[in-house]
Amino acid sequence: MKTKILLGAGLGACALAWAAKDPVIMKVNGVDVPKSEFEYLYHKNSQQQLASQSLDEYVDMFVNYRLKVADAIADGVDTTEAFRQEIDQYRRELAAPYLVDSVFLNNLVQEAWERSHDEVDASHIMIFKKGNAAEDNAAKATLDSLRKVALNGGDFAALANQYSQDRGTVGRGGDLGYMVAGRYPYQFEKTAFSMQPGEISDLTESRMAYHIIKVNDRRPARGQVRVAHILLQDPRDKNEAEMNLNKARIDSIYKVASATPAAFEDLARQYSQDPGSARQGGLLPWFGAGQMVPEFEEVAFALPVNGVSEPFRSQFGWHIIYKLDSKGAPELDEMKPAELARIQNPQDERYTLVRNNEIARLSKKHKAAFDKKGRQALEALVAAEGIDSTFYEPKAIDALPLITIGKDVRTIGQFKSGLNNSIQPEKERASEYLNVALDNYMAHELIEVEEDWLENNQPEYRNLLHEYRNGSLLYESSVKNVWNRAAQDKEGLNKFFLAHRDDYKWIEPRVKGILVQAKNDSVANDIANLYRTLPKEEAVSRLKKEYKGEAQIDKILMPKGQNALVDALMFGEGTPTPSNANYTVCVMLDGRILTEPEDVEDVKGQVTGDYQEALEEEWIASLRNKYPVEINRKVLKSVK
Repeated sequence: MKTKILLGAGLGACALAWAAKDPVIMKVNGVDVPKSEFEYLYHKNSQQQLASQSLDEYVDMFVNYRLKVADAIADGVDTTEAFRQEIDQYRRELAAPYLVDSVFLNNLVQEAWERSHDEVDASHIMIFKKGNAAEDNAAKATLDSLRKVALNGGDFAALANQYSQDRGTVGRGGDLGYMVAGRYPYQFEKTAFSMQPGEISDLTESRMAYHIIKVNDRRPARGQVRVAHILLQDPRDKNEAEMNLNKARIDSIYKVASATPAAFEDLARQYSQDPGSARQGGLLPWFGAGQMVPEFEEVAFALPVNGVSEPFRSQFGWHIIYKLDSKGAPELDEMKPAELARIQNPQDERYTLVRNNEIARLSKKHKAAFDKKGRQALEALVAAEGIDSTFYEPKAIDALPLITIGKDVRTIGQFKSGLNNSIQPEKERASEYLNVALDNYMAHELIEVEEDWLENNQPEYRNLLHEYRNGSLLYESSVKNVWNRAAQDKEGLNKFFLAHRDDYKWIEPRVKGILVQAKNDSVANDIANLYRTLPKEEAVSRLKKEYKGEAQIDKILMPKGQNALVDALMFGEGTPTPSNANYTVCVMLDGRILTEPEDVEDVKGQVTGDYQEALEEEWIASLRNKYPVEINRKVLKSVK
């Protein structure tokens, strides 16, 4: 749907009158309007008005608004799939801040910030998950055995080289180098940063794999640096003569760079063989520990700002570094926005932690739990048969309770209907799929219950939700009864113009006609001859199509002084000079000077607006006759 009209009078269809605490201020077509909702909208409207508006004036506008909403509901607008999806989406977005446990989120951010003060040199042995219970259990058993060997004095590096499936660290004993907070899976990082040098972790699980971790060293975080560099790559064949030539070349470049650091950018553009940075004068993004090869990293951090390093080698070739800047670990407020964004990414392990915390909190609040017998029956069915097409066939267990939330029950059948016939025939994976689906179902149901609770108990949430809902209803109803009618009813628009044409006068005359700017007299004459044969309503579009590239053709309705070419042709002021140098001839077809509009097209925008107002007045009058309105004057007098 398109942008909605909320105005200051966006109104709710609230049927929740709080008796004495929130008395009914009016009924519109039998729907209660509580005083709290009316006051909220009245005050909001007052803040938005440039001129003050009396309470009685606002009541009249309010009633009109609610009558339009009532008409939309009577037309069934609120039952359409598109409308329901839109309101559900807004409801979820509006509820999101209320669902967040800010203390829990802030603790996760604080935890990440505290880790950012250290860097941990770690090694690991990793075995990928297979998604199969038997194979995954075997992987865990293998890692448990390797851990025992390492704890009993076995060489961790040798074990990593032999058994680890991390191809990036096999061959170097599983060494990850110094880890910086925020770059590894949450549980893996949390475990590594909690350990001291020499310790070996218990089995640690990440999203994709199982690990055991050994911490080799810890040090205070060194922050980040910004450098530019010049690279001369080693030849692929390691030709000794060419490698010696590279050494001589890098030494020559260094002499210039160290003597004149300001020339470093030009030297990098000219000589560096790192195509990604050479175009930027050798400039690299900010980086911290573990993001560059060790040789490069050590030199970069050791250099003073504005220092130029001596040539040094890495696995890529010869480098020279120019250090531009450095900074320490971020402050908590500085890193918080980015960390919150990471936490709320479904790919981050903490996203699941936040959701589980949310489920636990809402379960306690709304007294929700899985029914033990129902869940066991469902799990037994899936363990025996998997989840295939027969799973969705009616079964005796479908009537069993699966979830209770307060006094309400959700059955196994209701849960199955929400799975959209998803198939997972492999029994072991089906059981895992079921557990995830059950958690998602519980979360979904709890959130819906919480949204209902917010609507009943949080005035701010309720008022915003109802304002949006009724703004949407008003929009759809206005489109149907006013805007589309005014735009599409050509006959009605013309009748309205003829009946009110004295209301549409011009202060000064206007030129009306077809302005033609053509390549030559021949083209201009052809256009004039063809124009005389064409119906007026399609003449301009036909001419533009026929003479594209040979002429510029424009429909004109404008006062004197707006266009010099038109003034020259119609008022004889100056020499007619085409606005486009490609065209040398200009004429006005059917040109005339009007003192007043000759038809509705001459003032269509103004007439359409007035016609809309007339249609709205007619619509409101019919609504006041169609739907009953009862106002409680006693309650109205108590409005602040």
